[in-house]
Amino acid sequence: MTTPAAPDAPVSAPLLDLHSLVVAVRRRRRLWCALALFGLLAGTAVAVLLPPPPTAVTQVLVAHQQDQPNDPGTLIRTDAALLHTTRIAGAALKSLGSPEKPEDFMADYEGLGLTNNLLRITVTGDTDAEAVARAGALADAFVTDHVRRIREAANAEAETLLEQRDRMREELDRVNETIGDGPPESDPRDSADMESLFARRAELTSRITDFGQRAAEARVGTPRLVAGTQVVDAPRVVRHSLPRTAATDGAIGLVLGLALGLAVAAVTSVVADRPVLRRDIAAHLGASVVAELPRRTAAPWRRRRTRTARTRLTTSLTRTVRSSAEPLSLLELGCARAAGDIALDLARALAAEEPVAVVDGLPGPQLSRRRPRPGDPVVIDGGRAADVPPGQRGIGVGSVAPGTAWTDLRYLGTRTVLVVRAGHGSTAWLHTVARQLAEQRVAVIGVVLIDPDPRDRTDGTLWDGPPTGPYPGPRGHGERAARRNGGGTSRAVQAVGDGPRRAERQPTAAARVQDSDQEAR
Repeated sequence: MTTPAAPDAPVSAPLLDLHSLVVAVRRRRRLWCALALFGLLAGTAVAVLLPPPPTAVTQVLVAHQQDQPNDPGTLIRTDAALLHTTRIAGAALKSLGSPEKPEDFMADYEGLGLTNNLLRITVTGDTDAEAVARAGALADAFVTDHVRRIREAANAEAETLLEQRDRMREELDRVNETIGDGPPESDPRDSADMESLFARRAELTSRITDFGQRAAEARVGTPRLVAGTQVVDAPRVVRHSLPRTAATDGAIGLVLGLALGLAVAAVTSVVADRPVLRRDIAAHLGASVVAELPRRTAAPWRRRRTRTARTRLTTSLTRTVRSSAEPLSLLELGCARAAGDIALDLARALAAEEPVAVVDGLPGPQLSRRRPRPGDPVVIDGGRAADVPPGQRGIGVGSVAPGTAWTDLRYLGTRTVLVVRAGHGSTAWLHTVARQLAEQRVAVIGVVLIDPDPRDRTDGTLWDGPPTGPYPGPRGHGERAARRNGGGTSRAVQAVGDGPRRAERQPTAAARVQDSDQEAR
């Protein structure tokens, strides 16, 4: 007695498949390469068409009274901020005799602290001479203002100290007067008061001397600070190299364009949800990938490879057609031209043994307006599919793109091979195709993948356990039988097929075997 295998536990699909995302972004290399090239050209064009204005630069050594070895640069940043004030800008314009507004002039220069005491001033102008004159006037105005502020601070400190000294002197005079008015001989209590007055006089004398010294030191240090604040680098014109600027701007534009292109490609790939791996396409369509054809290319060695792949596909399809008397159709999704070429190759291969006609059900004029060559099969319009003579085999060519008349697909063939271009159909539409084909009782015997990713290493074969025996078998030519017993189809196909024939289906005894974790997902 054989115990039916328990169904596999559902495997949670990842929120974002990095493998599919990388492949989708790589397939959109035209987009991000075009954006990168556009960024390169735009950066180079900006450097050529919008050259930088004439610029002059000067450096000023700034001395501070509060200079400390561990200063993090706060003082020099304060000086750079003071440089952008209307007072200094107005003083520089006044020395230049320019009627320009200080607010407008502040937009033409900037200050940058190189070290704790070195300030670099960069000024632009209409000409090199004007830029140099502006830089010199601005540096002189800053030095003058800085020196004035140092002197004002020193004078204010000295005056405050001198005022304190004068108040101490007045109090000392009062103490001296009190001592002089005291009795020459007194009792012990008067002697204690006199001692306190003498101590107060000594304290006031010491403090008066200290305040005088501090006031003198406040004014003595000012000349050192004034002499330390000076222009150490005379204004000079900054020379710009056009090739270097163009190369720098072009490189920046290239990086920005490449980053933007990769971001757009990644976002659109996630939003569009268009499978590109053979594993995903086979899983969503419920049929194995039986062959692959690369995209048309002009390279000679690749054209030879394409011809070889088409020959192998034609041979395989010829064996498939000969093994069954049921009509076969080719249904395309995003590759009408490739489907027509495959149908013509198949018809030419079968024409040597029996009469063959190609039923054109494509929405475009890929086959009807094609110039026939000697030995080509007869092409019949899809609306006259019933006009195929009884002794002549018909090979239908149709489309499962949006807008397809699904009820007409069965007249093209009860068995079909889906010709799908990788990355063309969304996941929802692939499920729609599988569901509609199951609804019309059209068996999918395989999928021909057009323009696959050359680095795709996933397995596009769906495996089902046979009715008896422990080993699974690939899905392909027995697809129709597998659908009748409900095994090996996508969830969308099984949901449709559970209606009228639910009583006819028997559960399969073999368990589903996953090839890998990716196949399980």
